[in-house]
Amino acid sequence: MTETAELLSGLALGSFRLNGQFLQVAEGLARPAGMTAAWWQVLGAVLREPLPVAGVARVMGMTRQGVQRIADLLVERGLAEYQPNPAHRRAKLLQPTATGRAAIAQITPGHQAFADRLVEALGADVARDCLTALHHLSTTLDHLTTPS
Repeated sequence: MTETAELLSGLALGSFRLNGQFLQVAEGLARPAGMTAAWWQVLGAVLREPLPVAGVARVMGMTRQGVQRIADLLVERGLAEYQPNPAHRRAKLLQPTATGRAAIAQITPGHQAFADRLVEALGADVARDCLTALHHLSTTLDHLTTPS
């Protein structure tokens, strides 16, 4: 195997491992609020502004169908609601309800405590460097995989 192939494999495997680790942390943080990591992820994507399901999928790197299933569950459980989309008649906007915002607020203290522990363990400069590297890797992958 060439060095470049080994680097790609290492980056992919490292990302898969990190994803699993972050999902495990997120599940633990979301559980006391009666949520799952996936519910938190989708609801978190629409906290600042309502988005159509396809927009959530793009932002979160998920499939549209997967987001649709989670969005429907969130609506069914009263954590989110669909609103008309002035830009597109059929693609309704997803937004959190007051109950959804309250669930997120319940997660926030544990999220902050874990964030503090992680950044303290890494050091703030290393944490920022990791974030920069992840953004750069993601942007580069987008450029290489998006059809022109």
